[in-house]
Amino acid sequence: MRNILAICKRELLSFFVSPIAYFVITGFTLLVGFFFFNYFSLFLRMYQMAPYLQMRGMPMPNLNQTIIEGVYQTMLVILVFLVPLLTMRIVAEDKRRGTFELLLTSPVSVSEIVLGKYLSLAVVIFVMLAITFIFPLLLIVYGTPEVPPILSGFVGVLLCTLGFASIGMAVSSFTENQIVAGVSSMVTLLLLYVIQAPAESLDGTAAAVFRYLSPVDQVQDFVRGVVTLKSTVYFLSMIVLGLFLSQRALDALRWR
Repeated sequence: MRNILAICKRELLSFFVSPIAYFVITGFTLLVGFFFFNYFSLFLRMYQMAPYLQMRGMPMPNLNQTIIEGVYQTMLVILVFLVPLLTMRIVAEDKRRGTFELLLTSPVSVSEIVLGKYLSLAVVIFVMLAITFIFPLLLIVYGTPEVPPILSGFVGVLLCTLGFASIGMAVSSFTENQIVAGVSSMVTLLLLYVIQAPAESLDGTAAAVFRYLSPVDQVQDFVRGVVTLKSTVYFLSMIVLGLFLSQRALDALRWR
């Protein structure tokens, strides 16, 4: 455990000494804030039309559905493009500089290296999401939303982002080029994001498989306040798969 924490500390220092983490966290916060206030303005316009909606027998605007669900789903789109910026250097940069060989010859296992680097990513991701949680918190303080879906939705987005980071780290483990790692991770995550699209033209088992593989569909349950074992296992499996692939790639490098 000591080795894992030492590697995590080293990676965190690397993140925050360079401008990468600051740019990603600041950009993410600004984008989420922009969309939050856009969804909030939309809710206000719908609320002003409430008498007209009642006359037409239409449902009243819901704070959670209009703002919270919209913000959390938009966050996933943003994270598809920003997470690769965090993961593209996590292994590729060490391999390019030749410092990874020093890690391999030190008294630490490949598993400890992978877990230490991933733990640093998890810390940065948690800080990034925690900062943006101030926007839903404003609704809790000054409005009357349903709080459980807000909290469970945050957990769902956090698990999904950790899964994205694990996949991005695995991609970074297979190359020395940060640009290649970043673009490859972005393409992979984008494919995951749209993987449920074929389900619209399919039915039966095939459609169910595509929907299950979609992180968007899995997060949707959390956003609606439903924490299911199926969705939790999905995200944990994504994290484990990414870590396993990272370890296998680095094991292969050690025995070259």
